[in-house]
Amino acid sequence: MRSRPSSVSIALILCAGLRAAPAPIPELEALQLPRPARLAEITRAAAPEQWAQAVPALRAAARTAYEHDKLAAASAWLNASRWAMLFAQTDAEFIPLWIKAIESAHVGHANMPNRFEMTNRPLGRWLSADLQGWLMGNAAFSEEFFTLRAPQDNLPAVFQILNSLHAGDPAKFARYASLALAIAVVYDVAPPPWWPHAQVSATALPRKLPAPADAFAWWIKEDTSGRTFHRLTRLPADELKFVVDAAAPFGELKWSQQIADYPLGQLDKAYTMIRYRQDRIANNNPIWPGPSYALHFILRDGGICVDQAYFATETGKARGVPTLLFCGAGNDGRHAWFGFLDGAQKWQFDAGRYAEQRFVTGLALDPQTWRQISDHELRFLAERFRTLPNFRQSQTHEAFAADYLATGSAEAAVNAARNAVKMERRNVVAWETLVRAEVAAARPPRQRENTLREAALALQLYPDLEATFVTRVCASLRARGETSAADAEERLLARKNQSKRGDLSTQQARDILVRSLNSDKLPAQLQVYHSLLDNFGRGAGIGFFDQVVVIFVQHLVQLGDKPGAERAVARARQTLRVESNSQLESEFARLLETVRGKPNRP
Repeated sequence: MRSRPSSVSIALILCAGLRAAPAPIPELEALQLPRPARLAEITRAAAPEQWAQAVPALRAAARTAYEHDKLAAASAWLNASRWAMLFAQTDAEFIPLWIKAIESAHVGHANMPNRFEMTNRPLGRWLSADLQGWLMGNAAFSEEFFTLRAPQDNLPAVFQILNSLHAGDPAKFARYASLALAIAVVYDVAPPPWWPHAQVSATALPRKLPAPADAFAWWIKEDTSGRTFHRLTRLPADELKFVVDAAAPFGELKWSQQIADYPLGQLDKAYTMIRYRQDRIANNNPIWPGPSYALHFILRDGGICVDQAYFATETGKARGVPTLLFCGAGNDGRHAWFGFLDGAQKWQFDAGRYAEQRFVTGLALDPQTWRQISDHELRFLAERFRTLPNFRQSQTHEAFAADYLATGSAEAAVNAARNAVKMERRNVVAWETLVRAEVAAARPPRQRENTLREAALALQLYPDLEATFVTRVCASLRARGETSAADAEERLLARKNQSKRGDLSTQQARDILVRSLNSDKLPAQLQVYHSLLDNFGRGAGIGFFDQVVVIFVQHLVQLGDKPGAERAVARARQTLRVESNSQLESEFARLLETVRGKPNRP
């Protein structure tokens, strides 16, 4: 049984010159879903820029409902308080946190501005009072927004986009709210230079998104005209963001609808419409050679796999189909393919992927954050469990855990996070919040390690997540001086992933190597390198070559040990699976030329 709060009717501080704070919400009312009249009353008192006064009463109501096990009411009150907190947050408070999130995720890039406005005005100023009221009163949109929101979202830009789309046509905004949200979280930050892939120059394909209003109008027109394969009003924003991230201009998208007129079930044929250019591979020319990357030039001139994948993804987006462009490293080379959401609302991730090449994990970009989408996120997309009631209840518990943690109630945060992971073991955010809460509650390291192991076990069907949590266990063990135990767990994990998830095994091998390079002397480094080749390199492909062989060889070259570097190349070539006339064979040849100081072949 959870303890009850001492009182919902907490004293509210009145700031000079501001409107009076909303009256405390009675306990009986807090145990029910918020009445529209109450939310309208709060909005009238707070909008557009005095929302800080509303936060204490809304948060108190939310916690009252939560601590009485009224989850539906608790979630609704909490979302209202979260809106109030966002509207009240100032630029000076938000921007430093946002920049830190960008830096920690390593998604900063040259197309982003270098300066940001840092005022003490609240973020709510970017939203009209009418839109603020709509957001406060729309439970479905609130849940979608706070579920989708990422730390890398530039909220001032997100709010400005939402506000402009709402002002243009409030009725269309309400009907296509998920589309508006998808556009807002994708278009809030300029795309990076390597989007949608790095094998085309900026002159051939300018990295520029259209105006949000133009994108909103275009996809609504295609949807209402019946030209989209999915009804856009039925897709959530976390799938629509893979529609609105089209790199091709609308004119090219329109052209593709006529030229690649395949039904949704045969969308994979758009990939093979592009004639494969063997001459570009033979000449080691992966960069698009033409002056323009327009879709009709790709169809006319042909291309390599990445051009085929780009053509297919843009063709899908033109039809309102969420699509993803994948790049991956296999045993004998690199490849690109695409994925799409089919007519049964299931993700197909292998269009254009060649099974005989045994490519491991494909990498795709999340247009919301411009991060690479992790393997487990792709699995989560395919499983679609995040729309189920259990997961939504788990999210509510996690949201309260985060809220308790933010206000210094560490024990309450631990309990709420525990409830979240009990409700849905796949709630990764809840596991992360639980770990942070245990740190704040001063739980001993062994207990925190057990929690990390518990998370790894709960998420063992998602090897990248399992590896993440086990790696953190190892780091904690090393911090306590348990180096041998950490090494044993790390090697056990690498061996477990070696057969089916060579990419994760390779990552573990890379971590072991880098740690040796940073702490050991050269003889020990050589021993570690040879051990990694013997244990993880036999039959490995280009991923192991990139992550282990190249790193170690370059290290030896920097030390001035070119003979040793040549021996390291030869040893790796004997161990890895190097097929004649493969891309991996060419990579080995280029690496050896680099070691010897010869110019790379074109």
